[in-house]
Amino acid sequence: MVKKELTEAEIAESIPDLWQPLTEAQREYLAQNFTIQKYKKNEVIYCEGETPQYMMCLLNGKVKIYKDGVGGRSQIIRVVKNKEYFAYRAYFAHENFVTAAAAFEPCTMCLIPMAVIEELVVQNAELAMYFIRQLSKDLGISDARTVNLTQKHIRGRLAESLLFLKDTYGLEEDQCTLSIYLSREDLANLSNMTTSNAIRTLSNFAAEKLIIIDGRKIKIVDEEKLKKISKIG
Repeated sequence: MVKKELTEAEIAESIPDLWQPLTEAQREYLAQNFTIQKYKKNEVIYCEGETPQYMMCLLNGKVKIYKDGVGGRSQIIRVVKNKEYFAYRAYFAHENFVTAAAAFEPCTMCLIPMAVIEELVVQNAELAMYFIRQLSKDLGISDARTVNLTQKHIRGRLAESLLFLKDTYGLEEDQCTLSIYLSREDLANLSNMTTSNAIRTLSNFAAEKLIIIDGRKIKIVDEEKLKKISKIG
């Protein structure tokens, strides 16, 4: 673990939602327990079954939260975007991790001991409400995603995943290329389908001129048609 001394201004910029509601004394306490950690591409951040120790905030890079299923096939539960907090739900629930996390690409994260977060939550009602709101939002997203992944057909699931990646990570300067380059296997795991089905459906989308495929780069050409396919399911 890399301990890096940051100024309070740098910490405030890194974790604005967490920093803002704190008192000066609480900010000083948090700054003393703020650690920066770097992860390599595909490096595992935490494993299923481990005991949670740190709340994490992704400062740059891309992270997947996933669960290994039957036959070694993974299901990507969600992806983490910049300035998003994760890895704290299990601690509040007094559980071990029920998922695992890994880096899609090189990442920089801040780690804060959960014991510190718990102490601050007990002291600060506004911070406690922040976490209640975040957990509530995450539960709503999880509920909707569960229904979509189990009830939609393959085309609807893949269209939704492409739109989900656009909403999460945005587009490159050309305003059509997704700002994340996933392997076909990862895209399949995000969409709850086999890799072969993901490859075939992507090819169909390209033939229908909905997307353009260039290796791992995917350009969205007809977003409205993808939305219709996603809604139809």
